[in-house]
Amino acid sequence: MDIRIFKNEAEIGAAAGKLFCDFVNEKPDCVLGLATGATPVPTYNYIAEQYAAGKVSFKDVKTFNLDEYCDLPKTHKNSYYTFMIENLFSKLDLNLDNVGFLDGNAADPEAESARYAADIASKGGIDIQLLGIGRNGHIAFNEPADEFTGESHKIKLTDSTIEANSIYFDDIPMPRYAMTMGIGSIMKSKKIVLIATGASKAEAVKAMINGPVTPQCPASILQQHEDAVIFLDEAAASLL
Repeated sequence: MDIRIFKNEAEIGAAAGKLFCDFVNEKPDCVLGLATGATPVPTYNYIAEQYAAGKVSFKDVKTFNLDEYCDLPKTHKNSYYTFMIENLFSKLDLNLDNVGFLDGNAADPEAESARYAADIASKGGIDIQLLGIGRNGHIAFNEPADEFTGESHKIKLTDSTIEANSIYFDDIPMPRYAMTMGIGSIMKSKKIVLIATGASKAEAVKAMINGPVTPQCPASILQQHEDAVIFLDEAAASLL
């Protein structure tokens, strides 16, 4: 693991954003794996600023997102597709035909997983996958478990995840299931960039970096990836 520590999330946003922009400039038709939530927003803001300044173009870039809620319209304000449109895609020259998403409303989750894996493979695989980390060490919607997950799959959300995210659902009940990339899918990415900020992530970061590789801390599997870069602020790194 390549561990990089910064003062705050703004510094991380600039550093991680520069990494992505530099890579896109080097490989204009690259494939990016993207994440949702508050953690990547500073990175997305930096990327959008660089595009607005004419320093990078995403017109030939292809993207795949980690996960999507089940039983929620794609256009709902809390869908992850809408999140990406509002926080990044609408601010770039990205062709929406090049955006890959799991279908949370697929009638056959196994077939949807196979479709997604085939789509990623047909594009040459993910060049850089962006990740966050949960307080319990989860990545994407892969929660602590008895074994590491494989390809994309449908998962029942934990009570802690529902509690953390339900504040955003003020019009309908929060979904209880999601489609997510599995650990096996994530580990196929050529490069992985994980961002963690805040003291609430310190225990998970410690377990990810210094603990044993165990599905009880899903992010610990990144110890075995050949090119994983970990961006931490001082608070998240405080227990290292």
